[in-house]
Amino acid sequence: MQCADSIARRPLAGMSCMENLMNINKDQVKGHVEEAKGAVKEATGKLVGNPTLEVKGNIEKNLGKAQAKVGDVKEDIRKASK
Repeated sequence: MQCADSIARRPLAGMSCMENLMNINKDQVKGHVEEAKGAVKEATGKLVGNPTLEVKGNIEKNLGKAQAKVGDVKEDIRKASK
């Protein structure tokens, strides 16, 4: 429960503690967030018939996937170095 206590007192300070618990790093989190935002934009573009928004969403989604992959590689390197 040490992580929970740390997060309750200082939410941002507890990020590294939570990352260790979840085995996920900042690049993976940011990548997945961008991927989700892009998917929403892409779907919205399709729904309203806005091809520009659809393309921007597709690009953002793919950039998010790439960033998450970078995080995956960093995590693999971190695990291998232990």
